[in-house]
Amino acid sequence: MQTDKPLSTEIDASIPTAARMYDHYLGGKDNYAADRAACEELDKVVPSTRRLALNNRRFLQRVVRTLAEEHGIRQFLDHGSGLPTQDNVHQVAQRIDPDSRVVYVDNDPMVLVHGRALLEQDERTAVIHADMRETEGILAHPDTQRLIDFSQPVAVLFNSVFHCIPDSDTDGPLAVATRVRERLVPGSAMVMCQLVSEDPEVRDFVTDFMDKATQGHWGRVRQEKDVATLFEGLEILEPGLVEVSTWRPDTEVAPRQLTHEWIEFGGVGIVR
Repeated sequence: MQTDKPLSTEIDASIPTAARMYDHYLGGKDNYAADRAACEELDKVVPSTRRLALNNRRFLQRVVRTLAEEHGIRQFLDHGSGLPTQDNVHQVAQRIDPDSRVVYVDNDPMVLVHGRALLEQDERTAVIHADMRETEGILAHPDTQRLIDFSQPVAVLFNSVFHCIPDSDTDGPLAVATRVRERLVPGSAMVMCQLVSEDPEVRDFVTDFMDKATQGHWGRVRQEKDVATLFEGLEILEPGLVEVSTWRPDTEVAPRQLTHEWIEFGGVGIVR
């Protein structure tokens, strides 16, 4: 994706963003009245959203731990990382190996401000202000070049973000995933999940609502088959592509998604 218009570095509290809405659902404090109001309206039609957000966060933590412990990956590139919360990617990875390196990417200026403040003492972690579709710019960024060695395995994370970008031959989810994947060596991992629904009314409502609420910073709610397309050619780790609360839960009594009007669906693919 090439654009002549730079990303805004100003925070507009009157327009909800996906990152701040997600922060609210996780119980964070880095959100505004507009974000909370949008969440309240969304909950009227899809009331499982808070549980969905919490389960998605736990999925991310389990994925990072699994890739670090079982696959020896020490480099993580997190697209659409959102606002810092508890047990972020770098914290999970660095508990396994303190030398693990993480680059966070987000287009929300609030993420940049809070992320850099949190990480200013950590030389192994950086936050880049960029659109996740700007693959070449992200990979060529000085912080990426400093921290990520693409001759070694890398875990690339697209966790609950592809629904934020529309379909496009050049900048849609498949095109973005393909561009990144082409730069990865065998042993690397692609973590991808997004909001899906098999109910067309739910898909249409949420897509329209979020597009209007965020003033165009949204893609669409898709179907499970659309997510499966992203993993073609990858070796998918067990248990496969699933609703994320069922991806290698820590215990048999771990929280599960209670309703399924929409779910977070995806998994982990290994480059061979």
